Amino acid sequence: MIDGGKLRACLVAHWGLVNAAVQVHNGGMNSATWFVSEGGERWVAKAVAPGSRRPFIGGLEVAAHVERAGVAAGTPLVTRRGSIVVDVDGVPLALLNWVAGSGLIGRRPDEQRLIGATLARVHAALRSVTIKDADRFHWVDPRAPHLLVRPWVQPSVAAALAGYEALDVGSLSWGLLHTDPAPEAFRLDRKTGECGLIDWSIAMSGPLMYDLASAVMYVGGIDNADYLVEAYLENKTMTRAEVEHGLPAMLRFRWAVQADYFARRLVTDDLTGITSMADNDVGLENAHRWLDRLAAKEPSGARRGHATA
Repeated sequence: MIDGGKLRACLVAHWGLVNAAVQVHNGGMNSATWFVSEGGERWVAKAVAPGSRRPFIGGLEVAAHVERAGVAAGTPLVTRRGSIVVDVDGVPLALLNWVAGSGLIGRRPDEQRLIGATLARVHAALRSVTIKDADRFHWVDPRAPHLLVRPWVQPSVAAALAGYEALDVGSLSWGLLHTDPAPEAFRLDRKTGECGLIDWSIAMSGPLMYDLASAVMYVGGIDNADYLVEAYLENKTMTRAEVEHGLPAMLRFRWAVQADYFARRLVTDDLTGITSMADNDVGLENAHRWLDRLAAKEPSGARRGHATA
């Protein structure tokens, strides 16, 4: 995306880092990243596809609000000219402040509780925040051509979307979302006990339940997420009634998002963050298994009531 020489020149020109050490990271699926250090300080340089410039900037604005609320979020370092994103041959690049600690895994009860509590804290901080031109949930089109990549994808996605819409989504608690709070995005500084949340890629307003369902998805589903959900509820960002009503359908929709995502990557030959197209196939088949499992769990004539916000 950006070669090493151009990156170093950019660090000098825009941030004054003349003697920076740069190490390729590229740990994400949708971006290119590098570890940058100089004079005992550390940052992460992050580049995204040209078409993602607007959401990238929006996500960095959300991160700034999160950090002001006391949760480290990997905020951008402002350039000499006062910008938070620069373009390198048309590729948007930001230099993000380092968030101390290491990413969580989410298997142990203590880590799950930390994920749930931190996510609730972030949601509470963002409930009163508005971002100009923020995207509005959701983006899944059940008629999109890429969903024809496998015979099962389109009907499974459409069914999950129908289940989401049956929740009466306007009655759910809404706010700015992270959209992908995987365990590794929660960074725990074991020296201080502080937990940050990084990887803010978009400013999007939507049901807070989507973030909670995402976190639950990553730790193995509702049956394996008791500690996470209980810790989230302790903050009273959402009522227990809302979670009990909406989480199963939202988790199914979240897996439909995974199917939509990997189907698109297969159709467009997107290898960002992976080594072969087989990795996209694995992601799509994992979504297939979970969508089938969750569809089988849904009772016939599932209730379509109103959530308590």
